[in-house]
Amino acid sequence: MSDQGITSGLEELPVIIPVFPLTGALLLTTGQLPLNIFEPRYLDMVRDAMEGPRVIGIVQPKDPDDPSHEPALYTIGCAGKICEFSELPDGMYQITLEGMSRFRIIEEVAERTTIYRQVKADYKPFNHDRIPSNSDQIDRHALQSVLKNFLEFEDEEADWEALNHLADDNLINSLSMICPFSPAEKQALLEAQDVPARSSLLVSLLSMMMQQGEFNKTLQ
Repeated sequence: MSDQGITSGLEELPVIIPVFPLTGALLLTTGQLPLNIFEPRYLDMVRDAMEGPRVIGIVQPKDPDDPSHEPALYTIGCAGKICEFSELPDGMYQITLEGMSRFRIIEEVAERTTIYRQVKADYKPFNHDRIPSNSDQIDRHALQSVLKNFLEFEDEEADWEALNHLADDNLINSLSMICPFSPAEKQALLEAQDVPARSSLLVSLLSMMMQQGEFNKTLQ
């Protein structure tokens, strides 16, 4: 089952949303994040979301190594709408979230009837998330140059024709989501003020990753 008709307005986003704490996961506006759901509490979360506005918040735990059942969370996450859903024979769910807007956690819902966590979300600081950025503010040449060098370093290839046809916002957000950054680096990309700032950070992170890789090779 899929829903391709997701609107761009934020009026449909609920103030109280379920959250899925997931280390290393990054969802950005207009990006798509596939997820396999198997834990009972998150199966419940998806079922409830499907019966409502289909909105789930993706947020990272502050400490990736925190073994507790409810680790402390970063205060900024991204709300996604379920745009694809399927149930597997073993009862697991496969879903895809489309990023709608970042949010700041005002507070966690203390008295709840669900086994999954819920928060009160504030979207207002990120009202600009779905407004296309001014291309003059983005150094696409620098981004493509460092990306090409990074892919060559990693012995990977890219569909440059497809990348060249992506709008700046979609290109930068997609690369931020798929590149193998650390959880802290992904959180920094999420919290970047806007797409031009995220683009600059993305270029810096890719450059640093290559430099670190070259340094590690000299030690081998």
